[in-house]
Amino acid sequence: MRTLAIGDIHSGLKGLQQLLSMAEVSDQDQLIFLGDYVDGWSEATETVDFLINLGKTHRCIFIRGNHDVLCLEWLQQRKDNPLWLKHGGEATRSSYENADQKTIAEHIDFYENLTNYHLDSDNRLFLHAGFTNLKGVDFEYFSQTFYWDRTLWELVCSLDPNLKPDDVRYPKRLTNYKEIYIGHTPISKTTAVEPKLAANVWNVDTGAAFKGPLSMIDIDTKQVWQSDPVHELYPNEQGRN
Repeated sequence: MRTLAIGDIHSGLKGLQQLLSMAEVSDQDQLIFLGDYVDGWSEATETVDFLINLGKTHRCIFIRGNHDVLCLEWLQQRKDNPLWLKHGGEATRSSYENADQKTIAEHIDFYENLTNYHLDSDNRLFLHAGFTNLKGVDFEYFSQTFYWDRTLWELVCSLDPNLKPDDVRYPKRLTNYKEIYIGHTPISKTTAVEPKLAANVWNVDTGAAFKGPLSMIDIDTKQVWQSDPVHELYPNEQGRN
């Protein structure tokens, strides 16, 4: 059994299907999706339908991303958020135009039941964005931090790579976990890159909403699978920019 972490999909269903095929994923594998299932490419409803069905046959953990929260708010209130529309929401809104009420109700249930983070038995933490509390996620004051924060990735990227965890200058919040897996902040928006390790944080968002591929990593072996650059799979679409 493998544990596989998947980066931000942003409605790039074709990229996800490529990954699952390339890695020969089976129902014995544990799949941990790091959030942001929609907003970007045209297949928002199809992506969520696929994930819902995948969860019925495979061992899946679906983590909440900020774009999933924005989409849920729109589905519940039908009030357009200009910032959301500008950052991928317009494609998602268009995708839902032909969805029936049964589909919309199922998707609302999916979004509402996403989890803010997952901590496995080996003390490896999975969440969309980050956390700020020095004691760890159980002590975080605001749940929105789990899917909006960017300071965690900024912090580890700015660290001296020679700094050791037992050094008093080493960030306390990092020492709570063996490894941390996140998405949210694209490593690159313009070119193909692989998931990146900084300190003990793996960033698996390789810019699938922009010009990059969708990525998946085996958290034990660190083997990486990547789709084609997702914009090439949707050649007549703009995606996010």
